[in-house]
Amino acid sequence: MDHEPQYNDEGIERLALRQFTEKAYLDYSMYVILDRALPYIGDGLKPVQRRIVYAMSELGLSAASKHKKSARTVGDVLGKFHPHGDSACYEAMVLMAQDFSYRYPLVDGQGNWGSADDPKSFAAMRYTEARLTPYAQVLLSELGQGTVDWVPNFDGTLKEPSMLPARLPNVLLNGATGIAVGMATDIPPHNLREVAAACIRLIEQPKASLAEVCEHVRGPDFPTDAEIITPATELRTIYEKGGGSVRMRARWHKDQGAVVITALPYQVSGNRVLEQIAAQMQARKLPWIEDLRDESDHESPTRLVIVPRSNRVDIERLMLHLFATTDLERSYRVNLNLIGLDGRPRVMDLREILNEWLQFRFETVRRRLQYRLDKVLERLHLLEGLMVAFLNLDEVIRIIRTEDEPKPVLMQRFDLSELQADYILDTKLRHLARLEEMKIREEQQALASERDDLQKTLGSQQRLKTLVRKEIQADAEKYGDERRSPIVERDAAEAMDETELAPSEPVTVVLSEKGWVRAAKGHEINPAELSFKSGDGFCQAVRLRSNQQAVFLDSAGRSYSLQAHTLPSARGQGEPLTGRFNPPAGEHFVAALGGDPEQWWLLASDAGYGFRVQAKDLLANKKAGKAVLTLPKGARVLKPTPVGDADTDRVVVVTNEGRMLVIPANDLPALTRGKGNKIIGIPTKHVAERSEYVVDILVVPDGGRVRLNSGKRHLNLRAADLNAYEGERGRRGNKLPRGFQKVDGIEADDG
Repeated sequence: MDHEPQYNDEGIERLALRQFTEKAYLDYSMYVILDRALPYIGDGLKPVQRRIVYAMSELGLSAASKHKKSARTVGDVLGKFHPHGDSACYEAMVLMAQDFSYRYPLVDGQGNWGSADDPKSFAAMRYTEARLTPYAQVLLSELGQGTVDWVPNFDGTLKEPSMLPARLPNVLLNGATGIAVGMATDIPPHNLREVAAACIRLIEQPKASLAEVCEHVRGPDFPTDAEIITPATELRTIYEKGGGSVRMRARWHKDQGAVVITALPYQVSGNRVLEQIAAQMQARKLPWIEDLRDESDHESPTRLVIVPRSNRVDIERLMLHLFATTDLERSYRVNLNLIGLDGRPRVMDLREILNEWLQFRFETVRRRLQYRLDKVLERLHLLEGLMVAFLNLDEVIRIIRTEDEPKPVLMQRFDLSELQADYILDTKLRHLARLEEMKIREEQQALASERDDLQKTLGSQQRLKTLVRKEIQADAEKYGDERRSPIVERDAAEAMDETELAPSEPVTVVLSEKGWVRAAKGHEINPAELSFKSGDGFCQAVRLRSNQQAVFLDSAGRSYSLQAHTLPSARGQGEPLTGRFNPPAGEHFVAALGGDPEQWWLLASDAGYGFRVQAKDLLANKKAGKAVLTLPKGARVLKPTPVGDADTDRVVVVTNEGRMLVIPANDLPALTRGKGNKIIGIPTKHVAERSEYVVDILVVPDGGRVRLNSGKRHLNLRAADLNAYEGERGRRGNKLPRGFQKVDGIEADDG
């Protein structure tokens, strides 16, 4: 709501703070949007870029001139047109000179203008020199031909163009990025020939659909040879909606077993990529790579070499991993937000951008032709007066010599206009003396012919279209080039998980009674002979491979898992599992297992309950683990035992009362968690009081033998002997022979 300004006695305006701040911020926002961050559709430039290009043209720094110090240009820009910081102005100039940043650079730099590895490494403006590139003529060649409006500069002492009369849609060719207030723009660069072809298509077929336009503009074209891997359908959607994202991927090939990267995505540093790969190697996450080299030089600006450990490495899979985890593949946001002909910012689709630019171009050409026509008519008018003077030279000289005011006399005597009379009076006598009627008539004839052509073109929309089309074609041939960023279809990048990345070596994971863990190389070691801390001892060992996960069970029946290759070496005494996990208060680690994720294991409690479970269902890569085995009151977790073939294996279970039961393994259910089914019958009361419980449990293959250990005594049972202890699941089992009423444990008898 508008408020009338209020003034105090001293004439100072008083304004509510809320009203003042709202207006101030709105004014600032509009300034940032229109005069700093967003490009104009006509010439595709922001004000600072436009002023740099114009100032360089005023300094005579064309592509044919000598280079001049950049400080000279920056000084002119700041002093005459752009009263802002010199470093920001110079950086804008540098960007327009970097062929790895701009698809079609506007500034031709001499000296250190930065590198693709470090775009900010350019030298100070007092050292570098610059001039305009030939392409800059696309923006400047029609500047003095009445094509644009001129506005006062910041102090009103000079005039500057409100825009440049671009002959091609530079807003798409070089793109633009900018962050305004409440909006941003990200316009990718495109190929000049493709965009010119699309413009010509729209001139010839104004009702051409977006799909037909996209037959010419297939996608962005960055100033790098890396591949655009965004599918064609997604690119079409970007051009339909005016926004989306484009993915680029580095180009590589195999060379004598090594990977050679020859092109990186837009604005990606080779040094940065090598750092990312090296960081993964140091973290032991890339065992497939042996060496990295940067062989880039003047002839090969990008040549990064990755040497795999052996020729057995799947290089395609390795590269997909690197694409997913490093800057070898990057995504670029697209937001076709720009200031239209109406002076308002908005997001446009590709067809809208080209159509609106063509409106700008037609109006520019119309103004140029009209300006030239006015000049031609003015010259013809002067020549007509000059011809009168030539034909009546003696009379003209007499009037000039004798009359005090020859101008009105000449005008009356020969029916001349004021302009013609002034022109005759301004012509030097020696020129009049040398004037030849033939020369005047030849010039009149040429100008009359040009006048007729201009009037025909201005009076015919079809002639105007033909002229604009031919000019676009000519510029496309002169400044156009081949596409640099090929558009190809590739497999999606996918990071490898740790099991794929880790080397596959045999290891033995050893768990101590106090919950300390370590991993020894190989399967041949005897884990019980390792040294343990005072008061600690051997609990359990599991043999697996270093790229597999080890699973640990705590006394509450919860499972936890770790990558085996991340465990400390067995040369030391390991580390406590409590440093990696957070088991419930008062609980401790009691068992370990691992290996093939598809391997079946028997989980049981000493209350006589258990079930079969696959190792993959026990994996829990979180500190709190996950509940797996439900324990009856007073029960404890038994050490897991592997199951081979559930249809033929048998489960052997022994209690502290000297009872043993043998049942088929497939009598036990396959679960992912729970209490399981009763294996051997033990009264619940006895379990709670710990008066009877399961001592040990073992899964025996068909025909397998078992050894019972009772102190220093051993009892070997063959498959036939085990038959005597077979019974239904849940039964009490049969008594063992005298002397083996107190069994310490059972194990497979390999003898």
